[in-house]
Amino acid sequence: MSKPDFTRLLMRWHKNVNQRQMPWKGEKDPYKIWLSEVILQQTRVEQGWAYYEKFVAAYPTIQQLAAASDEAVFKLWEGLGYYNRCRNLLFTARYITENMGGNFPADYDSILALKGVGPYTAAAIASFAFNLPYAVVDGNVFRVLSRCFGIDTAIDSAEGRKIFSKLAEDVLDKKQPGLYNQAIMDFGATVCKPAMPLCGKCPLQQVCFAWHSGRVNHLPVKEKVLQKKNRWFTYFLFACQGKMLVSKRTGNDIWQSLHEPYLLETEEKPAWDKETVFTWLKDQLDIAKARLVHVSPVFNQQLTHQNIKAQFIKIELTAIPPSLQPYMWVTPVEAAKLAFPKIINSYFETTSFQPTLF
Repeated sequence: MSKPDFTRLLMRWHKNVNQRQMPWKGEKDPYKIWLSEVILQQTRVEQGWAYYEKFVAAYPTIQQLAAASDEAVFKLWEGLGYYNRCRNLLFTARYITENMGGNFPADYDSILALKGVGPYTAAAIASFAFNLPYAVVDGNVFRVLSRCFGIDTAIDSAEGRKIFSKLAEDVLDKKQPGLYNQAIMDFGATVCKPAMPLCGKCPLQQVCFAWHSGRVNHLPVKEKVLQKKNRWFTYFLFACQGKMLVSKRTGNDIWQSLHEPYLLETEEKPAWDKETVFTWLKDQLDIAKARLVHVSPVFNQQLTHQNIKAQFIKIELTAIPPSLQPYMWVTPVEAAKLAFPKIINSYFETTSFQPTLF
């Protein structure tokens, strides 16, 4: 396939066929484009859509986002995961407001210099907001270019990133970079999909290398295979006199800055029963008197690099023991204002349990 043919056919498809709707599509405000790109960095469009609309409604301008409290923004972000994105969002909003007069930078290098902004996001903002000729290169772009041009260099290799970045710039419509970038991303998401792509209806079919060589499901190539890691969490929900124990996660781990009940992490699935629960309470926390309310079924949350499996054990106490006094104890109303990981909210939202023990 020639590069001009690729660009021409893709832009014709975008103009005449592409009906993909998204609330940020056609947006020219760099703040809203940046917000949408940050939300979508590790999130499917279907999930990110509602979050984008909530953020725009709550914080229509970057100055309003900058002025918001950390806890309020984290609460709005709750459930999206990858919370470092949210921390970077706040940092950058405040940096632009305090150091750049509240004006989003309008050139690629300055956009790229913002915290939490990489080449892809910078190219998206530069092209969508300011019509600057920078090509986006993401998973959709890798896939489309690899299949159409028959490139089997691994997309996650240094050589592959160099090859695909150069090709992406070569086929970019320099006069309409924003429209082109939207076109190739939409094409990869709706036609040239990872699994079961719509090759029968593809406007690039006759000039697609992968289609003609029978390699559609073999391209693109990846060098590394992601290894999944299982982690077992047992959450003890300690309740005492109308309050529950919560702790804020710190350290360089998942869900940093979010809240959780008392956590016990083990390498294998614990075999909890009445005896083991009370033995653990006595041995670990010196709790001799307590009422075991229930042990939940196992809840599961799949993250990119690990699989979290969690059980929840609810314990009622008559008094807070010394071992638990350093923790936060909050009422249900106070807890509702805190941000929790998705797996914990799933437990909170479950209205009926099938207890494993009782």
